[in-house]
Amino acid sequence: MPMSLADARYHLRRLTGLIRRALASLRTRGWKATLHRIGVHTRRQPATQRAPLFMPAAEDFAPFSVPASAQPVASIVIPVYNHCRHTLACLRALAAHPPATACEIIVVDDGSSDDTGAWMPQIEGLRYHVRAQNGGFIAACNDGLRLSRGQYVVLLNNDTVPQAGWLDALLDTFQVVPEAGLVGAQLLYPDGRLQEAGGIVFNDSSCWSYGRFESAEDPRYSSLRDTDYCSGAALVIPRTLFEQLGGLDTRYAPAYYEDTDLAFKVREAGRRVLVQPASRVVHDEGTSNGTDTGSGVKAYQVRNQQVFAGKWHEALGRQLPVGSVPSPALLHRHQHQILILDEAVPQPDRDSASLRQFNLIRMLLAGGAHVVFVPTRGEHGGVATEALQALGVEVWHAPFLKGVGNWLQAHGRRFAVVMMVRYHLANECLPLVKRFAPQARTVFDTVDLHYLRERRGAELAQDAGLLRSAERTRGSELAVMAATDVTLLVSAAEKQQLQTDAPQVAVELVSNLHEVAGKGRHWAQRRDLVFVGGFRHPPNLDAMQWFIGEVFPLIRQQLPDVAFHCIGADVPEPLHALAAICPGVHVHGYVPDVVPYMEGGRISVAPLRFGAGVKGKINLSMAHGQPVVATTCAVEGMHLQDGMDVLVADDAPAFAAAVVRLYTDQTLWERLSGNSLHNIAQHFSMEAARDSVARVFLH
Repeated sequence: MPMSLADARYHLRRLTGLIRRALASLRTRGWKATLHRIGVHTRRQPATQRAPLFMPAAEDFAPFSVPASAQPVASIVIPVYNHCRHTLACLRALAAHPPATACEIIVVDDGSSDDTGAWMPQIEGLRYHVRAQNGGFIAACNDGLRLSRGQYVVLLNNDTVPQAGWLDALLDTFQVVPEAGLVGAQLLYPDGRLQEAGGIVFNDSSCWSYGRFESAEDPRYSSLRDTDYCSGAALVIPRTLFEQLGGLDTRYAPAYYEDTDLAFKVREAGRRVLVQPASRVVHDEGTSNGTDTGSGVKAYQVRNQQVFAGKWHEALGRQLPVGSVPSPALLHRHQHQILILDEAVPQPDRDSASLRQFNLIRMLLAGGAHVVFVPTRGEHGGVATEALQALGVEVWHAPFLKGVGNWLQAHGRRFAVVMMVRYHLANECLPLVKRFAPQARTVFDTVDLHYLRERRGAELAQDAGLLRSAERTRGSELAVMAATDVTLLVSAAEKQQLQTDAPQVAVELVSNLHEVAGKGRHWAQRRDLVFVGGFRHPPNLDAMQWFIGEVFPLIRQQLPDVAFHCIGADVPEPLHALAAICPGVHVHGYVPDVVPYMEGGRISVAPLRFGAGVKGKINLSMAHGQPVVATTCAVEGMHLQDGMDVLVADDAPAFAAAVVRLYTDQTLWERLSGNSLHNIAQHFSMEAARDSVARVFLH
């Protein structure tokens, strides 16, 4: 395909800009930072895994409509001065992918002399405001602030193409991070590479576009993160805060450094400035004022750097020294940095261990730590990875993760704490951690005592070979405990077991972590029985084979209308076959949202005949006020009393009788429901684990 004139202009601008910036960087930042930049610009980036960028077709103008609301949550302010075709592309993108949030779009015309004045009035839903005279970018934005009606003001350059979901991702950040005061988008070049993931301000007031020309999916730039400033090309700020701060400071008129100044004012007011990579906006950098700082409006960038330096002299003393090459280690230098090594990212909707880990990460972030997650398999976990990134976790994956050893060699010195999950992974990674992160406290998270679970399974199966295998696991697991600084256990029963097996090991109890959801529906509004558990876990498969084959038929003899809902991923075919011949059994497999079953099911069952640790399925039900019938093994170490918090039975007739009794006795059901919620709050909530988590990770 032949190169268009626009493409040629882009590449010419880029080449001349690179040369100019390289020379300027040598003068101001030194050779080290300059070589880093040159290497980034010339290095080929990995192919994107994201959806292709949306770019509106370049068509002649014809009237169309844009999103509009009489009661907007967000007011999108687009200052314009000529370049009407860029404005048209921006508005067409907003029309093609309207935000889910109610919004209004305000175009503030700063004295355009092209077709802007002819086209804008023909766009339905657009609020078009013409300034009396040209005043520059700052004046136009401040006019937009005065005209806005939304709870949030969105500054958006006219030479941008917002991608689907961009605004909703920005606004959602304010719900996830209540301290947020300003949130900016990830800015991209038209070829998909990163233009900026937030900006860095050095101690001489010069700036660095973090991630420029890198892959937009590089883990360094892909998670929610505090930043020194966000470009005014695409940012959101609460309108009341914007007004309190006096809008954009006119001492920087007509433009440049006003967005940097705004970010510093937001932080001075006690709020956070964040960059949200889930919000993607293509920006044709330099359309309005070019890139030559020696002439035109762009020359104000040089002048305003000195204005900014004078205003923020004291704050600049806390910034990175000029000449530094920004990196995650440096950007998070004031935080406790914690590394988690596990085979894969947690999937909290699939298993209790993942939910515990996810909530532990939330606690660490709330405690002010910066969390880095390295899945040793190197796989991008899709929505599970994105969920961690949305919290602010730095998640590494292929092709950017090229082996755990190489990665630790490059990053190991950053960390105060390294947590390794499950004994086999810890056994593999511990030598690397000791070598490349010798300063870090090493934490071994057992998830459960594997050797104890294996031993019980072998005893149930009466298999001597499995018993020998359990003993080998015991030796490996205890060796890892002896070699690490702290071992995390999930139950008091396991802690007591270790006092016998390895009394010298330093242990801390961090059990399952749940939020108390509340009582949910009343007894009369609930029906049926529920089980939740993934089937890669052998105790769950054994439990369901026993319950469906031997227990549930006894229940149906007395409750012929009751149904049983079996929920969990990776259901094997033999279990499907067993369920098919048992009336009333519904095997659902993986269910993305189990809450309806927690709130609508009358009873949860936990018929585990072997295992170890704390049973997340019991916690999950109790957190929703759903009473449980369980075996002795299932309730081990969970602070549960038979008849008060739970009903316990171990053989098929007794288990069936307990289910029937609880299903039909409203008074008993309500007592167990209330006590279940109390049990979660007292023993399995994040508040209950706060002191242990702080001792292990934050002190």
